Amino acid sequence: MNGKRTNKNRAQLLSCLLICLTPIFLSIPVLAFNLQAEEKEKFSLNFSGYIKTDIIYDTRQTINLREGHFLLFPQDRLLDAAGKDLNARDTFHILPIQTRLALKINGPPALGAKTSGYIEAEFFGMSDADINGFRLRHAYLRLNWKKAELLVGQFWHPMFISDSYPEVVSFNTGAPFEPFSRAPQICFTWKPEPALSFSLTALAQRDFASTGPAGVSTSYFRNAACPELDFKAAYNRKNFLAGAGINVLKIVPRLATEAGYQANESLTSVAGYAFGRLKTKPVTIKAEGVYGGNLHHLTMLGGYAVSRILDPLTAQRDYSPINTASGWIDIQTNGEKWQAGLFSGYSQNSGARDEIVGPVYSRGETIDHLVRIAPRFIFNAGKVRLAQEIELTSAAYGPVDSHGRVSSQRTVTNLRLLWAVYYFF
Repeated sequence: MNGKRTNKNRAQLLSCLLICLTPIFLSIPVLAFNLQAEEKEKFSLNFSGYIKTDIIYDTRQTINLREGHFLLFPQDRLLDAAGKDLNARDTFHILPIQTRLALKINGPPALGAKTSGYIEAEFFGMSDADINGFRLRHAYLRLNWKKAELLVGQFWHPMFISDSYPEVVSFNTGAPFEPFSRAPQICFTWKPEPALSFSLTALAQRDFASTGPAGVSTSYFRNAACPELDFKAAYNRKNFLAGAGINVLKIVPRLATEAGYQANESLTSVAGYAFGRLKTKPVTIKAEGVYGGNLHHLTMLGGYAVSRILDPLTAQRDYSPINTASGWIDIQTNGEKWQAGLFSGYSQNSGARDEIVGPVYSRGETIDHLVRIAPRFIFNAGKVRLAQEIELTSAAYGPVDSHGRVSSQRTVTNLRLLWAVYYFF
């Protein structure tokens, strides 16, 4: 009897306890949801991008990437037995591979700084075999203090001025006259005044790499065990930008000589650049000039060559950079609906300081100079853009002397007609 009463009392006590605790248990998911909602409110996600289709017609065979989409310069003459130029054949293509997706992230403060992130990708692929492949363009974290900024991740190379680059329709964005590269990096920027900045960047190589005995590869940079370094100073106000920088790159072309010995070899190259932008009410004018050696990883002319055999027994080599001078100017009207622009670029192969005695690893080593003129017309209708560009690129080819300089003997020209349709979101 007492046992039954005890069990009944326990049941009543348990029921009372459950009734009392039920609101608490029910409030836990609500509390967790509120905490998660509070955390989510600290982040903002902004998706954007565009769909772009390019319609391309070329009057000549070209040196290019992705089935002609990324144009560099026209190919040299290739004569058959009858004296006809095999490269004087036109081409046509339609490609939407520049279509792009982006995510901008703003998050809660950390380390006393505002935090943000950015991820951007496209369907350009990593090679012609991977065309249509989804590839990473940008992925970085940015920390902003009152007078300083730290960027860690993949972003434009510092010599590509993200605040002042050619607004051309072509995906080459002015290359090979304009330095074109994205790279993993750590960039620290100090701003003693709102308009004045000094940046120091340590970079690696990924999609845009140096060339060498084994072709294009990041191994030459990685084996140097030293980051590429870039220092840049800029003065940037709303309608005016001016700046300059210096870049240093070290690579190791090989680990072993052809004689089977360890190769104690390396190459250090230096490049300098200056840039500017002026915006007036009717037009915006942008320009940049570059001079330096071994600029292959920037999608420009140049590279390096063997300049000396240090030891005939072990076949140790010394290398010399092939220098390139390049400059461009871009002018565009500032209308909202209708815009017109003109890009003009020039690039000169300046050769190597030392005599070349062995293999050359370079882009356009038989080219003396390149010239490009590209007018464009753009029509904006809301989120839709229709654009047309006429891109005329000439390359002066000829024999190469012992210092890598070219005697211009013949000029070949490609005329590209480009129509592009965008849809922004």
